[in-house]
Amino acid sequence: MTAPDSQTTTPAADDAPAPPPSPLLGRRGAVAASGADAGVPWHYGDPTAEQRALAHGGAVVDQSHLGVVTVTGPDRLAWLHSITSQQLTDLPPRTSTETLVLSPHGHVEHAAAVVDDGTTTWLLTETAPALAAWLDRMRFMMRVEVADVTAQWAAIGEPVDAEGAEGEPVTWRDPWPRVLPGGTRYGAPDDEHPGADRAWRLVLVPRAGLADAVAAREAAGWRLAGTWATEALRVEAWRPRFAHEVDHKTIPHELDWLRTAVHLHKGCYRGQETVARVHNLGRPPRRLVMLHLDGSGHLLPEVGAEVSLAGRAIGTVTSVARHHELGPVALAVVKRSADPDAEVLVACDGGDVAAAQEPVVPGEGVSADRPAPRGEVAR
Repeated sequence: MTAPDSQTTTPAADDAPAPPPSPLLGRRGAVAASGADAGVPWHYGDPTAEQRALAHGGAVVDQSHLGVVTVTGPDRLAWLHSITSQQLTDLPPRTSTETLVLSPHGHVEHAAAVVDDGTTTWLLTETAPALAAWLDRMRFMMRVEVADVTAQWAAIGEPVDAEGAEGEPVTWRDPWPRVLPGGTRYGAPDDEHPGADRAWRLVLVPRAGLADAVAAREAAGWRLAGTWATEALRVEAWRPRFAHEVDHKTIPHELDWLRTAVHLHKGCYRGQETVARVHNLGRPPRRLVMLHLDGSGHLLPEVGAEVSLAGRAIGTVTSVARHHELGPVALAVVKRSADPDAEVLVACDGGDVAAAQEPVVPGEGVSADRPAPRGEVAR
């Protein structure tokens, strides 16, 4: 069985060199991941058991393929606030959030997990070299320093729903799917969202000490799990990922990313006009869906596979996984106008696979807090 290729369609990600391979690839039974997860283990021989252990809060995952960028200097939070989508000026130490870099037309160019330790802002990202280079070009007269420290630091994934405490390593707790202050949602309320029970955080350790940090968690009774497990639980939680769900046309509304990565009431930043216009007046042209794939033929489509309805292409598969309870599942980005109740077909070697849709972003394309229209709603 081979790992499905990951989709990384933005130019910034295409040119990014991969971090060094993980020492855990030398573990017994380790099978290397590919695509966006290349450089770390996909699984260690029993992906179903690994997935169950992770879902039950008893597994540790090598995430050392992620990039790490630091920003230091007294202006760091105000500066990042002014050029990205999230409210960051008053971010307290050891409080996790995430932010996006948007194009002037509102398309997603970079995504980063964000946490500040009081002296340094840490950005965990899948486009570290390109993001660091872009930030460096944007410094102007600001008192900030930008560094790509991926070669020095590595991330470990844990199923823990807690921020890092003072004296502990730098830790980013995934806020998804909670609607953060200034955000909004297109999909399910927080307490009804399938990602509500998914605990996940990333702990940064010196890269040279990665194997020892993992071994310490194993000694405490945790099982090693690979990215097969993390991806299956991410798909189940409808959690967008830059290296999979984003292409050159993506705006955050299409992925329900206004929940955690965009502050709608902050000052101006690049791409804000599109964010505000689509939120207040328009509708996202595409929408994220979860696909429950027919597993009777034991076929699994590739990332990038065409999704069709009534003989017409309506979208593309962005993530694929085999879930320990749900079976074969996928995320896809489809046209907003596509019938959300219809069964679709997904192109696959060996024949098309039927799939039922579960909307992440509803077809009507209206957020929970959208202002009441004063005239005809833009379509």
